[in-house]
Amino acid sequence: MGKKKRKIKMNFFSLLIVLCVAVVPFVSKATQEVVPTSREQVHYTFAPVVKKVAPAVVNIYAARVIEARRVNPFFQDPIFRHFFGDGLPGRGGRVQSSLGSGVIVHPSGIVITNYHVIKAAQEIKVVLHDGREMTAEVVVQDKRTDLVALQLKTDGGLPYLKLRDADSLKVGDMVLAFGNPFGFGHTVTSGIVSGLARSQLGVNDFRSFIQTDAAINPGNSGGPLVTLDGRLVGINTAIFSNTGGSIGISFAVPSNLVAPVIASVGQGNKRVIRPWIGVRTQSITNEMKESLGLEKATGVLVQKVFKGGSAEKAKIIQGDVILAVNGHDITNESSFKFRMATLQVGKEAVFTLWRDEKQEKVDVKLVAPPDITDNRRVEVTGRNPLSGAMITGLSPSVAEDYAISYEEGGAVIYKIRNGSLARLNGLLPGDVITKINGKEIKKVEQVLRYLSRSRDGWKIEYRRGGRVQSLFVQTW
Repeated sequence: MGKKKRKIKMNFFSLLIVLCVAVVPFVSKATQEVVPTSREQVHYTFAPVVKKVAPAVVNIYAARVIEARRVNPFFQDPIFRHFFGDGLPGRGGRVQSSLGSGVIVHPSGIVITNYHVIKAAQEIKVVLHDGREMTAEVVVQDKRTDLVALQLKTDGGLPYLKLRDADSLKVGDMVLAFGNPFGFGHTVTSGIVSGLARSQLGVNDFRSFIQTDAAINPGNSGGPLVTLDGRLVGINTAIFSNTGGSIGISFAVPSNLVAPVIASVGQGNKRVIRPWIGVRTQSITNEMKESLGLEKATGVLVQKVFKGGSAEKAKIIQGDVILAVNGHDITNESSFKFRMATLQVGKEAVFTLWRDEKQEKVDVKLVAPPDITDNRRVEVTGRNPLSGAMITGLSPSVAEDYAISYEEGGAVIYKIRNGSLARLNGLLPGDVITKINGKEIKKVEQVLRYLSRSRDGWKIEYRRGGRVQSLFVQTW
């Protein structure tokens, strides 16, 4: 019986070997490599996209003069620096150059790049893909998104890229990054969208980045991130790296924030004016959702509605929850700020609200943030704790300019001289003076008046990052 089983097993393996020998020639013939005979047979090539996009990508060279200062050991002493400033007159200067990339977004020669690429530049030169060199001037700058629009001195007719809505991106989509890394010249790298709405960075005030693993290196800043249809979906801005080189974690400003910069060109303002609706909001927490009747912690709660704003006119009230803007879900306060930053003044937006445990939709007019009538910008002088601080009345317009939260009343410090009393007292730009010796501040004139009338000293209350702090200074 055992011999019979062994015989059957041997016959099975013999048959298997015969079948394998018979099939191998067919497999080898089927998988034999051949040279492609047409472009259609070449798979996974980005050459057509590169050919379409590359002419609109430019190299940017920005130059500024850095004043050379004498080195003096006395300038390390804080008292010496307080009385004599930060340095002696310079002995000439040296030219410091920065390198970056950009993309043409209009045939008239409008170029979008990063603000940090051309910051403080006295001369900006742009080199096109075909080798032509042109001078450029800044027409719109937006520090809050690290974007800037340049105007080339040309007769027009330049190649350009159209924008694609970044909201159409999905994690896993293929993207290409263009730029001029390390000054090597026009370069393209590929990758996928690794994440959306990244907010753990500090280089963008609205904190909603596209994350990609496409290789980005110094010199790529300001270059375009495009989809495979050749449309601009982002501006390469930053990388996460311990060495300064690419490790596969790169970030781009989404095209939603590029569009308002382009729209601002030709409006006469050198900055982007974003809409203000007149509300103060906060993110919904898990503790809050049950009391509001929400299934999950999403949206933003309206804490306050300011008088005269668009929200008040649209009958939005305190306690409403904003769930969506123009159909885009709002997840938290950062999400709301980002969505508002993509909208344009003069238009309307549809807000989806949660009120009395049901949804409502209202149309909200988007207007420019108003300023105080005859608002002044002055420097505080004299022997007082704020000497050396430059202040202006806090208004929605000022709050937008300096990226601080708006509250009615107060005077914001927008700049402080080095070595001044205000600096030595620990005050910082962005601090909002709310009270002096118990008296509320509404205008700049009140700050100057209350500072000059104190005999015993000053108690100054100011708001920094949502917290109220106090400063006590005695007269001397």
